[in-house]
Amino acid sequence: MNRIKEVLKEKGISQTWLALKLDKSYNTINEYSRNVRQPSIEDLYRIANILNVNAKDLLK
Repeated sequence: MNRIKEVLKEKGISQTWLALKLDKSYNTINEYSRNVRQPSIEDLYRIANILNVNAKDLLK
């Protein structure tokens, strides 16, 4: 499970913005945020870099 939704909320960043930065669909980011689907390790590190957090901070 991940904390992407919580970190986005803490930073005031929308799922749409993250989707654009990652070149992913909104639906993909929404599934990550709802823990319906988990990002690959590569995408997890990309998300962490974009959000300026440690990748471990995105994991529960």
